Amino acid sequence: MRKILLMTILCVSTILYAQKQKECLPIELRCEHLVNPLGVDKSNPRLSWRLADKRQGAKQSAYQILVDTDSIALVKNKANIWNSGKQLSSVMLIQYSGTSLKQQTKYYWKVLVWDKNSNESTSSIASFETGMMGMENWKGKWISDNQDIHEQEAPYFRRAFKTTKPIKSARAYIAVAGLYELSINGKKIGDHRLDPMYTRFDRRTLYVVEDVTRQIQQGNNAVAVVLGNGWYNHQPLAVWNFDKAPWRNRPTFCLNLRIVYQDGSEETLITDQQWKTAAGPIRYNNIYTGEHYDARLEMPGWDTPQFDDSQWHAIQYRNPPSTHIVSQQMVPIRLVRSYSPKSMKKMDEKTYVFDMGQNMAGVTKIKVSGKAGTVIKIKHGERLQENGRLDLSNIDVYYRGNKDLEPFQTDILTLSGRREDEFMAKFGYKGFRYVEVSSSEPIVLDESAITAYFMHSDVGPIGQLKTSSPLINGLWAATNNAYLSNLMGYPTDCPQREKNGWTGDGHLAIETAYYNFDGITVYEKWMADHRDEQQENGVLPDIIPTGGWGYGTANGLDWTSTIAIIPWQTYLFYGDASLLAECYENIKRYVDYVDGISPNGLTTFGRGDWVPVKSQSNLELTSSVYFYVDATILASAAKMFGKTADQQKYEMLGRKIKDAINAKFLDRSKGIYSTGTQTELSVPLYWGVVPEEMKAKVAANLNSRVEETNFHLDVGVLGAKALLNALKDNGYGETAYKVAVQDTYPSWGWWIVNGATTLLENWDLKATRDISDNHMMFGEIGGWFFKSIGGILPDPIQAGFKHVLLKPIFPKELKESSITYNSPYGNIVSNWKVSGNKVEYQVEIPPNATATFYPPANIRDGKVIQLEAGRHRMDLELK
Repeated sequence: MRKILLMTILCVSTILYAQKQKECLPIELRCEHLVNPLGVDKSNPRLSWRLADKRQGAKQSAYQILVDTDSIALVKNKANIWNSGKQLSSVMLIQYSGTSLKQQTKYYWKVLVWDKNSNESTSSIASFETGMMGMENWKGKWISDNQDIHEQEAPYFRRAFKTTKPIKSARAYIAVAGLYELSINGKKIGDHRLDPMYTRFDRRTLYVVEDVTRQIQQGNNAVAVVLGNGWYNHQPLAVWNFDKAPWRNRPTFCLNLRIVYQDGSEETLITDQQWKTAAGPIRYNNIYTGEHYDARLEMPGWDTPQFDDSQWHAIQYRNPPSTHIVSQQMVPIRLVRSYSPKSMKKMDEKTYVFDMGQNMAGVTKIKVSGKAGTVIKIKHGERLQENGRLDLSNIDVYYRGNKDLEPFQTDILTLSGRREDEFMAKFGYKGFRYVEVSSSEPIVLDESAITAYFMHSDVGPIGQLKTSSPLINGLWAATNNAYLSNLMGYPTDCPQREKNGWTGDGHLAIETAYYNFDGITVYEKWMADHRDEQQENGVLPDIIPTGGWGYGTANGLDWTSTIAIIPWQTYLFYGDASLLAECYENIKRYVDYVDGISPNGLTTFGRGDWVPVKSQSNLELTSSVYFYVDATILASAAKMFGKTADQQKYEMLGRKIKDAINAKFLDRSKGIYSTGTQTELSVPLYWGVVPEEMKAKVAANLNSRVEETNFHLDVGVLGAKALLNALKDNGYGETAYKVAVQDTYPSWGWWIVNGATTLLENWDLKATRDISDNHMMFGEIGGWFFKSIGGILPDPIQAGFKHVLLKPIFPKELKESSITYNSPYGNIVSNWKVSGNKVEYQVEIPPNATATFYPPANIRDGKVIQLEAGRHRMDLELK
């Protein structure tokens, strides 16, 4: 009887489970790739979703989008703003096309979908809220204090006001040239850092929208702002001349505080002459060097209604920094992870050195007591001297400021003497693992005195990797740590020495970025920076944004091909052609410029294979290959957008460049490009320049070159991008893997076995220049694992992983791999385990997507297999 009852329960459970599996729900609704964003300025924002459907072959057969200002109407499936009607389509990324959106208005939306069996289901309700949608809608004035660019004290601003009615909602719209921190009634608003993001301030200034409904109270209120210099007023000297930037000025801001009351009325508090300003405890701040804070000058309650500001000063009106004030629609910078010291060493009664155990970009918080006027210096660095003290020699080499008055990567705290002082810099960040605290007077510290915060653009992690190789796992983690350390609203080269948006570093690591993190909003912002910086003739600087440095003779294709490569990769990874469309004319202008200076199809416009191990590669060859890449991307974009004349023109240009490269550099009898370095062979192979009939011969020569080095690297940044891919894509996956996991010099693994927690700038640990310990230009390795042992690749014909290309390798030395990539359609899982000569391969394809599995050459009787959405298991046999 018990057995029958158990079987009945199991049967009922199975039926219920099967019914649940039939559900197809639209989930993860996004507007402009963000969750319920505020401040949307676009008239036709993008709306997207995913499906939750575990059934085999799951797909969307139709959708319907409903938009209204009334969420209750949507519950009833009514929509007065936009009803798309039922669309027989599997598309899950749509541009809004309803009635004209109004400024500063909240819109609710949901999506109905029909599954593969035409069964309907509906999503939960999401929202987006429009922003200013135009310069004319700003009511506030631009204000600052009465100081000039040389004033070091940060300006504080406040205004008291009163509300008399119950409040329904309140929004702060704040545009800033510089950096800001906003507080209302004594509480900091939000958890963002370094807002607004760095731009070419005289061409585009960003504003941020904050929901401050809970902070405004009926009765007396105070709104307060403190401004930082950021990149707008770069005071210390460095070799990139940001102190001479054409936009440079004293920080300024404009604020609209819009309050809607329960009775439907509204009012807007603005920046005007009713605001007051004063100096405070922040005596100096610079994003490049550090922050100086005098706790004796703190003003308790300065941002509360009851504070006496009778001694504060009148503000000064300013002109807007630019005529283009736009919403900051991107993930913010946040304090993402905290670290306690791994160890502390007391050097003497005035000096302590802390090891945080992780190289990172961020800030430190210190808690310390001492007598009033005691000066505490908090120095941040990546290395220690032999005597255990901090060593900045690898990262302060380009700083030209006063290292005594404005010490590099050093915060200075003057103690109040009233209590335990707590300090954390507001308007900067450093790159560091070690922290040295020194004092003008004896102090007592323990390990609880310092907390470090890893700070970066808070992009969501979407890639996961775990293998049976500790080295691979460590390399992947170090790559991600380096990437995040160099993501501050734009991708940088290093978080300490420069903090510059080097274009080459950006595009060389773009696949690693997109396999591991949901970073599209950061790159859309950075490409807008590119458009701002491009000269009329098409030329781009090789650091973006820039204050004017970088338009020289070497800022060429191997670096500034960002303008084409990143929009193209964004399309491949997200299936979203918006960025490619926005950059189309810029790509065209750039390619036309290079075409004009390169009439024979070859060019020397570029920097070359930066920081090679030893072999120097031909600059004309590598630059011309990138010229080909850009022309090819442009032709593909022209085809996509129906620009037939452009398509024909740039396809012809691509052929011309390719033929010119092969005519000059390819020795067909030997299958060698130029002198045959690893870079000179891998770059043409990877980027598709090698004639089809020559690929096998060139690839064999590349394989031989790598074997000659005993599977070690002999490349710079261009070769590091191309080498592993060129080998793997041409039948030498085993060789590529051996290079990737090599752990002796020169290799990526050499860094890891020597204790690196991020990627380095130089293969040689004893190099005397180019020696940052937190760099991203060799970061291809982190993405390559997804493309190789995971084998997960986008299909250019059905971009955004609508169709997945599965091309894994199963290296002899690796026994197990588990890789997941959260694509726009959901999780793509590629797991495998080797036992003897058997490979158990498990795959998961998300709903509404398909895949094709291409077995590697070492699989016996390997057949190409078409896969529908769902879970699949394949038992494969190794040769």
